[in-house]
Amino acid sequence: MRVDTNFFGTVPMPDAGDPSIVPTDRRYGTPDAIACYENMLHWAQTADRTGFDTMWFTEHHFQHEGYEVLPNLIMFGLHCANRTEHLRFGQMFNVIAQWHPLRLAEDFALADILTGGRMQFGVGRGTVPREAQTFGGVVASGDNDMAVELDRLNRERFEEAMEVIQLAWAEERFSYRGKHFTFPPDGIPDRGSFVKDLTLLPRPTRPIDIYQPITSPETMDYVPRAGFKAVYWLKNPSDQIRVWEHYAAARAECGNPVASRGADRVLVLNTHVGRTREAAIAAARPGHDEFCAFLAPYGRFSSYRTPEGEKVPFGYKPSVEESIEQRIWAIGSVDDVVDVIGAYRDELGLEHLCFFLDLPGLTR
Repeated sequence: MRVDTNFFGTVPMPDAGDPSIVPTDRRYGTPDAIACYENMLHWAQTADRTGFDTMWFTEHHFQHEGYEVLPNLIMFGLHCANRTEHLRFGQMFNVIAQWHPLRLAEDFALADILTGGRMQFGVGRGTVPREAQTFGGVVASGDNDMAVELDRLNRERFEEAMEVIQLAWAEERFSYRGKHFTFPPDGIPDRGSFVKDLTLLPRPTRPIDIYQPITSPETMDYVPRAGFKAVYWLKNPSDQIRVWEHYAAARAECGNPVASRGADRVLVLNTHVGRTREAAIAAARPGHDEFCAFLAPYGRFSSYRTPEGEKVPFGYKPSVEESIEQRIWAIGSVDDVVDVIGAYRDELGLEHLCFFLDLPGLTR
């Protein structure tokens, strides 16, 4: 089994989980971000020594709340690669709505070459309007009619951008004409003529796998059709089995079947291990509760179920006991966590596991 780890990039937060603090009221500055980067490098070096395959980072911008303060995953991955020996570094995820597709294609290709192929490429459609719209894109956040239209537009632009990136990597000379992107733009003069095509320099020197999270029915169909690797997170086991098997069925329908029961899919599992179950729960509770309080307004916990088995409302905020009982998080003793991993291995044919360990408030 391939084993990775994913870090949001959260600042030191000793009062994490304090119920009197509203997450969006938190304000941190550059010294706190620098402390986060020092911790992240420390954890990268630890992951390198202990044999993890890949360390994945998460892109966000303008995060004064302090939860995700890495704005450029490729740049930070390149820095960490220079300070480690074997660990690969991935983006979970480059938010395409916040990038010019050709700049992203260039930056990744350059970093992959400079690190000797130690970069992993992940893409997402985004969740935070203040980021995407500041950078000229759109994302949907919420469950209202406005969000539906923004999601449609975001999806159109995302899919075109991914076509551009793959075309620029694959072809020595390329051009693209879409609804939202035209490369090269028409009428560019160049030394007595006009630019008809472009050449990306550098281009990757190896085939690049593309990873994308699956969070909606439309994406559940798009990712296998595009031939990307699927990433799953924060789903109860019944939902997880269903979407896991849907990916394999969709790949087969496209004439590109998966090589095995667990191939080309990644399970991200929020994990905290203690010497005993009670110690693990006590240590993880503040970070769990802070994490859920911050992300609940984005509907991140919609896969949870009530005791009667009903779906929870859009902005639901679970307790640590619910997360453990529903096997959406793995918190407990070594044996407890091994049992959760073993169950997913058996149910999914799991071949690629990514531990999310970055709970707010945890120290080195």
